[in-house]
Amino acid sequence: MDDTALVLGGGGPVGGAWTLGVLAGLAEAGVDPAAAGTVIGTSAGAVHGTRLACGEDARTLYERQLAGLDGVEMDVTLARTARFLWAALPTRDPERSIRRLGRAALTARPAPGPGLHDTVRTLLGGHTAWPDRPLWITAVEAATGRVEAFHAGTGIDLVDAVAASCAVPLLWPPATALGRRWIDGGTRSTGNLQLAAGHRRVLAVTPVPAAVGPHPDARQQAAALRAAGTPTTLVVPDAEARRAMGRDLTADARRPAAARAGHRQGRAAAAALTGRR
Repeated sequence: MDDTALVLGGGGPVGGAWTLGVLAGLAEAGVDPAAAGTVIGTSAGAVHGTRLACGEDARTLYERQLAGLDGVEMDVTLARTARFLWAALPTRDPERSIRRLGRAALTARPAPGPGLHDTVRTLLGGHTAWPDRPLWITAVEAATGRVEAFHAGTGIDLVDAVAASCAVPLLWPPATALGRRWIDGGTRSTGNLQLAAGHRRVLAVTPVPAAVGPHPDARQQAAALRAAGTPTTLVVPDAEARRAMGRDLTADARRPAAARAGHRQGRAAAAALTGRR
């Protein structure tokens, strides 16, 4: 492993399928994401980053998406959740907006359906222990709006960490861990590229590059890393991939097409990366 940080952003089941396609395409074309020294995952990226860090093969995870496996029942669309998020953020002050969102999330009623922890345990494919390699899982503290990067040394159970990262407001209630309440790690930034500062290189795969409210988006975060001297590659869905993904990132039927679109982009990104070396 090298000192590359692999940053995987959030984007629901469909965005996650696209991400796995990108990772498989990268690996097949000579850029192995499993070689990254640190994996940083947010929301759906936390799920797939965990499975990758625990030793699962990107190609196998991609093929599971093509086969319709690893689905999740979500009774609230991300489009509806996005409307809730925007309604909770009517201010241009980033810190004030995220605290307001946290308060709104604490009072929101969850949708019916499987519980968050049960869903996460299923999606993790049986992984319940932190891997030996560095894995960071992001969540946002509901009371303060602060981003936390959980890892093996923070004293939190792996399933609890991933559940906190996936606690989408309106869909699930905030997760409780370490005596605090947590909401989805992507409620400030779906990518959280800023956490990769200090690594020699950064490879970020972000299915939803936009930020929530007045926070820096993935492209701005990538630009900040480059300005600080860190070579950073950011892969986001192109126009063809966005058409394949559609607007509802919870639409299970979209996952195979999104994964194929990501695979195409991953191979193209790998060619560009290897061509620069």
